[in-house]
Amino acid sequence: MSTIVRPSAGSWLGRLFQLGPVFFGVGFLAPLIAQSLEAAGVPAPFGLRPIQLGLALGLAMGVVAKLRGRWL
Repeated sequence: MSTIVRPSAGSWLGRLFQLGPVFFGVGFLAPLIAQSLEAAGVPAPFGLRPIQLGLALGLAMGVVAKLRGRWL
């Protein structure tokens, strides 16, 4: 009889929380950037839609915050 070893909830949950800045950048900053561009009437460069630019900037900011360990 073999035993099944499953990863504990703390291990995958801990890894998920380590990506918190990236999720914040994509989930909060991206729509905020897109809506701000639309409200100001500023067109996104390179023919992108505002949400595409917001996602790119939000993802980049989240990854930088994750790597540096802080937002500022």
